[in-house]
Amino acid sequence: MRRVLSAIVISALAISLTGCGAGQNAETRRIAQVTDGSEGSIISTENNIRVVNLLVVAAEGGTGVLIGTVVSASDVADELLGVAINGTVLQYSGKKDLPKNSPIIFEGPSANAKAVLTGFGAKPGTYVRVTMFFARAGELTEDVLVRDNTLEYSGITGGAILSTTTATPSPSPTANN
Repeated sequence: MRRVLSAIVISALAISLTGCGAGQNAETRRIAQVTDGSEGSIISTENNIRVVNLLVVAAEGGTGVLIGTVVSASDVADELLGVAINGTVLQYSGKKDLPKNSPIIFEGPSANAKAVLTGFGAKPGTYVRVTMFFARAGELTEDVLVRDNTLEYSGITGGAILSTTTATPSPSPTANN
């Protein structure tokens, strides 16, 4: 009897000391977000869209400039129709189509899209509601942080709206019978 009781006590100690008994509030379950940007997704059987590092920079002249990346992992292409901040539609230009693994990037050296809101009144350090409208996937709404245009965001401006580009299909070969 004494050996059985000792084995139970040793097993209980081993489990609690190794962290297996930490439960739902274990420190390893509390992963902190490492960027200022918000992340969101629309995932279903037909859609697999992810938005990462989404935030708004309060730029000069009272403009708000969207920063972030939108990517789709779905085999069926989608399209970003527009973006709104707190219900006000942004001036949006650049890449709109969203084929599989071909991201839409707002700002930065690889930017292929730009979204600007003139008359933006939110202060840095506050949150605004950003809604993205997709042709197939519907809407994605996230509360995102407003940053000032200093430090890593010092080059962000409300100007230089990108032109919308459309691909011209190349002639396809025809089969000779």
